[in-house]
Amino acid sequence: MDIVLTGDRPTGKLHLGHYVGSLKRRVEMQNSGKYNMHVMIADAQALTDNADNVEKVKNNISEVALDYLACGIDPQKVTIFIQSQLPQLFELTAYYMNLVTVSRLQRNPTVKNEIQMRGFKQSIPTGFFTYPISQAADITAFKANLVPVGEDQLPMIEQTREIVRSFNQTYKPVLVEPQAVLPENSVCSRLPGLDGAAKMSKSLGNCIFLADSANDIKKKVQSMFTDQTHLRVEDPGHTENNPVFIYLDAFCRDEHFAAFLPTYNNLEEMKEHYRRGGLGDGTVKKFLNEILQNELKPIREKREYLARDLGEIFNILRKGTEVARLKASQTLQEVKEAMGINYF
Repeated sequence: MDIVLTGDRPTGKLHLGHYVGSLKRRVEMQNSGKYNMHVMIADAQALTDNADNVEKVKNNISEVALDYLACGIDPQKVTIFIQSQLPQLFELTAYYMNLVTVSRLQRNPTVKNEIQMRGFKQSIPTGFFTYPISQAADITAFKANLVPVGEDQLPMIEQTREIVRSFNQTYKPVLVEPQAVLPENSVCSRLPGLDGAAKMSKSLGNCIFLADSANDIKKKVQSMFTDQTHLRVEDPGHTENNPVFIYLDAFCRDEHFAAFLPTYNNLEEMKEHYRRGGLGDGTVKKFLNEILQNELKPIREKREYLARDLGEIFNILRKGTEVARLKASQTLQEVKEAMGINYF
């Protein structure tokens, strides 16, 4: 059975980018019964750039867990755990650090982009700079061979693969090289922000959160960037690189037209009308809002119900963490044996 590891940083509630990029895929994989799945709340990784705001990270652990459960992640089928509660991960990180050069970390495109986005310049926290190594420890601790990620995380998976190869060649072949699992809908690999930015991001404030109210979703959709050349309804418009249509590519199905906009049979008909002119942004945004409300309402309602008992949420996390700790301990022992440092 394939082993899967995935997770998220608890720096805020999860948003549509997480949902289409990985959460929906995780639920599908879980329900297929073909995978041994581990879902990690990466609080230690979140602290690498939030060391002065531990409460933010701590308080968002339950928020992320609620989003998981509301989207359909089932703790009876999936091991959900908290990263910081597994000391084995930090010991593995220490050993892997000896297999990676500083120059290699500096070349990691994901790290470079994140550093630029956060404006670190020369004041990069060491923990943040080395988090690709920490991520390799997370993945290999469970011998995961599949890691569902967005396209922007591919360099991280490649670095993990390099660490695995280096370890297995230097010592003994005990670690497993992971493969990235991208969203089947390529549009979902990188959902843009509401402001047209390349990526939806909590730190940029351009998100629709899974927990947003119906009114908040409507306001955010109405505020979305569209085609800046489409000034009047009769003007021809562009659907490529248009955030509203990118969201429709990610969420729209033919049956949505019958339910919310019977003027068209499918999205291609709607796009064609927009391209030739005569279709206003207001109509397109109203349609997108209907689709998102339909998709997110059951998630929001389930989340509100689960939030009434946070004690049970942390009980689920505690049980999952205990299971994860046993597996990570087993891998750590194998690593130490391969290295020849199991002295006692």
